[in-house]
Amino acid sequence: MSEEDPTTQELRLSQIKRGQSERRNAEDADKAGAESEAEQHARRADKADYLKRKLEERAEAERRAAAEG
Repeated sequence: MSEEDPTTQELRLSQIKRGQSERRNAEDADKAGAESEAEQHARRADKADYLKRKLEERAEAERRAAAEG
């Protein structure tokens, strides 16, 4: 059975790191009283989480295709 495409794995890890970084930035901005900046970072973190979930779905589809083929 083949593993997921390395590119998918790399992209997923990149989105995990981006989400974590944006969450930290949002917390820092919130502590500094920069509410609009905190909201912007939170939205970016949410987007990174969404993309990570989509990449997880892609990886699962790749694993299923490899198992069937």
